[in-house]
Amino acid sequence: MTFDERFCGSRRRVVVGGLAATAGLLAGPAVRAQGAAGFPNKPIRIVVPYAAGGGADGNARLLAQAMGPLLGQTLVIENKPGASGIIAAQSVVQSPADGYTLLFDTFPYAVNAVLRKLPFDPVKDLLPVSQAINMPNLLVVPASAPYKTLKELVDFAKAHPGQLNYASYGAGGTAHLAAELLRREAGIDWVHVPYKGGAPAITDLLAGQVSAYFANPVSGLSYVQAGRLRALATTGPRRMAALPQVPTFQESGYPNFEVLEWNGFFAPAGTPPAIVDRLAQVVREATRAPEVQQRLAALGIDAVGSTPKEFASFLQGQISRWGALVKAAHITVD
Repeated sequence: MTFDERFCGSRRRVVVGGLAATAGLLAGPAVRAQGAAGFPNKPIRIVVPYAAGGGADGNARLLAQAMGPLLGQTLVIENKPGASGIIAAQSVVQSPADGYTLLFDTFPYAVNAVLRKLPFDPVKDLLPVSQAINMPNLLVVPASAPYKTLKELVDFAKAHPGQLNYASYGAGGTAHLAAELLRREAGIDWVHVPYKGGAPAITDLLAGQVSAYFANPVSGLSYVQAGRLRALATTGPRRMAALPQVPTFQESGYPNFEVLEWNGFFAPAGTPPAIVDRLAQVVREATRAPEVQQRLAALGIDAVGSTPKEFASFLQGQISRWGALVKAAHITVD
């Protein structure tokens, strides 16, 4: 049975035994120690702000599969899409601060406070636990699209202002801001079409209902490799090993264009530091599991597994950088 067959769906218990052999090698004394009054002694819920089948969902399930044996408990993935992650985040903020409900958030965390009026304070009401991964995005178009390079897409957009559109998994997400950054850098005019997750965005892109999409590798790479989508450029500082023939934006004439999507774990404010530290250590161990490393590397994703302090520092930089871009480009939610 494949990983996808065992772990697909909007809400499913992650089987603890999936990586038992790997877990035995990885579980060091710090992870095996009881600590924090025996935490955990029941299943842990991981809330994902996007639809099942998208990049964040796939990454959460992969990591949860490795974390289960290390914690000695099952992990429940719960998808709560909508409002660019705000619905899911608020549900976690309102949950007991006991370590049994975690948020698996991504890029929009750093820009929502600038773009929206939030019912909570993302800095004060959520505790950074660990940044799990970093990954570049791919600008993909339908295989039947007339443009075969980034230059051809930009030239087409300039010749037909307002006729091209692009999908995103919600306002303020990586796909949205990357497309708006291209609008500014290339001087093109195209229309934003937001979805509730990466999976429905990919579905409509495959059907030709939208013109382009900044996909993460989890949701887009397999379609490119199968010839169903065409990748025009990648957003990282170097070419992806899985797509060595596809240039970066920087190689394609946009030296300041670098966009990296990240995923990380958060806990409600007030969660005991010992529990936060325990969870961060488990995330770190999980990102170093051989099966996880192999799968991430195949997708061009970098494992991180940071400490709470390192993650907090990273988030401060993200909020500063993207907040400045949002204000300078006058980006607003629709």
